[in-house]
Amino acid sequence: LNQGELDALEYHTKIRGLIWEGSTSIVQEGFKSGFLQSISAEQSCSKKVIVEHIGCGLAELCEMAKRFPSVNENAHQIIQMTAEVTIPEQDLLSCVTENMTSYAKILNLMGQKYLVPPKSSFLLSDISCMKPLLDYKKKYDVIVIDPPWANKSVKRSNRYSYLSPWQIKQIPISALAAPNCLVVTWVTNRQKHLRFVKDELYPHWSVKTLAEWHWVKITRSGEFIFPLDSSHKKPYEVLVLGRVQGNVDLSLRKSEVEEPSIPDHKLIVSVPCTLHSHKPPLAEVLTEFIKPDMECLELFARSLQPGWTSWGNEVLKFQHIDYFTTLQSEN
Repeated sequence: LNQGELDALEYHTKIRGLIWEGSTSIVQEGFKSGFLQSISAEQSCSKKVIVEHIGCGLAELCEMAKRFPSVNENAHQIIQMTAEVTIPEQDLLSCVTENMTSYAKILNLMGQKYLVPPKSSFLLSDISCMKPLLDYKKKYDVIVIDPPWANKSVKRSNRYSYLSPWQIKQIPISALAAPNCLVVTWVTNRQKHLRFVKDELYPHWSVKTLAEWHWVKITRSGEFIFPLDSSHKKPYEVLVLGRVQGNVDLSLRKSEVEEPSIPDHKLIVSVPCTLHSHKPPLAEVLTEFIKPDMECLELFARSLQPGWTSWGNEVLKFQHIDYFTTLQSEN
């Protein structure tokens, strides 16, 4: 084993009992509630495969946007959606788009339709074009980050562009975060990345590490998607939670600013989406640890959430209309 593999084994040994016992308990509750169901070996072999929709190539569109004529910086930087709309690509890529209604709206982009949830906003751009988000009216109390980490598989497949640790450190968290902002970062199982987040990235952003959580991935029949002790892939991923440090008005420190404590080693157990690298939404999971009406932001998002602001060069990817089914009214 090389040093990276030895580090991974040491970490796995440390958390293995937690993953096993916690997941077993939650899976039992899943069977009781009917969310999970035992299936025969024959049934388990038949899998429904969902082909990812290519859409209009959002990341490529963001790259093309760099060659668009520059937009007047004094121009209105917010697009309000009031109905099904078609927005010129140049405007969409240079402005934050809002759906502040209580209903989902349809966005037409290059011949494709995307569903924008109620009370949500987004910016479609890459890391070099974040100014509209920085100029947006909001500071955020919660920031969830899913960085495009580099690894051998990503480099070989060329599935998406990845960022170096130096580039990830350039994300302007201080400009986006409200005082005491809760920062949640998805991390791969490479110990190199986990150490980077805790020892370099968070200190660089003035974020204090509070906890490590784990997302455990299971099948509909309650089994780990990979053997727990697999040497190839583990059936869990890590989230690192921290809070932005800074000066807080002393008069507010106890009454207004005191935040709920964040427990360490919380488990999120779920059946993963068949779409590649689609993380579970964290809005409900974080509800008990944040105050109502807080402003929430997801960075490197590939889908939208009601009530959240989202940013990324594929921010609409999984909002394509083909991923949704229209529910028939019972009336």
